[in-house]
Amino acid sequence: MKLCTPIAIFLVCLFAGASAQAERLVLVGASYGKNILAITDAKGNVLWSHKTGGPKRGHTGHHDVHLLANGNILYHDSWTKLTEMTLDKKVVWTYDSATMNGNRGKRVDVHAFARLPNGNTMITESGVGRIIEVDAQGKIVHQFPLKEGGTRSTRLVRITPQGTYLVCSEQPGVVTEYNRQGKVVWDYPINTRVFGAIRLKNGNTLICSGGGKSVVEVTPEKKIVWEIKAKVPDGNIALAWMTCLQELDNGNFAVGNCHAGPNQPQIFEITRDKKVVWKFDEFALVGNGLACWQILDDKQSALVRKKLGSLEK
Repeated sequence: MKLCTPIAIFLVCLFAGASAQAERLVLVGASYGKNILAITDAKGNVLWSHKTGGPKRGHTGHHDVHLLANGNILYHDSWTKLTEMTLDKKVVWTYDSATMNGNRGKRVDVHAFARLPNGNTMITESGVGRIIEVDAQGKIVHQFPLKEGGTRSTRLVRITPQGTYLVCSEQPGVVTEYNRQGKVVWDYPINTRVFGAIRLKNGNTLICSGGGKSVVEVTPEKKIVWEIKAKVPDGNIALAWMTCLQELDNGNFAVGNCHAGPNQPQIFEITRDKKVVWKFDEFALVGNGLACWQILDDKQSALVRKKLGSLEK
């Protein structure tokens, strides 16, 4: 029987670690003249892209995007219409809030949506001021009204692990948590044009303040326990319009830094001790208007690679 030398053991561990190291893919949705969906690797190399129309009314900007469990992309390129598209660019589902379920003739904007585990789709409708869930045929299966502020200027909405809804309202600048029945169970006035908020694994809430140029972590008792504001010294990053957020598997935060100009990253990963360990700086691809994006986890990245590989055959 052969015995493993220390060098052999080291090499086995090295290659095992390398094979277990998953790549990072990033799904981005940019407008403001770019009007593009794209999937890139961690270095910004484009693996897949699709030109979109870009929202037509008012300022243009994709405000939400999702890679679905089936490998399709759920996005919007108007303020009212959602589209589910395969990676070979076949449209398999649409929903237009401008005309469906009683909205015809009303002012309505959609800035947030999500595909639910049961296959239904959550849609937040500003203007008419409600959150709805629709089935594959577009029939409403659940809904509740939003409070003042959410009726005018809702931005991101994220469902928490507890099944509640974190709703960001630019005006009056508050994060409001609703339960399934539409009752307010928590809120946090941040007094800026807040854009995004997520519930962390530790039960705190991480908030991107939009025009406040900050990211804050607050406890259920509304105490600030972590914050970056105006500038991150490590990496020399000037904060601009703070948008999307993700809590990564390694415990770090990924932060969206929109409208920051050509000399700043559009996304960065930061540790709890405020060290910047990764930057997404692809101004040529996404320009100055990357509000929404998603860093894909290991399983999602593998699924995308598999699907893209099958398209090349």
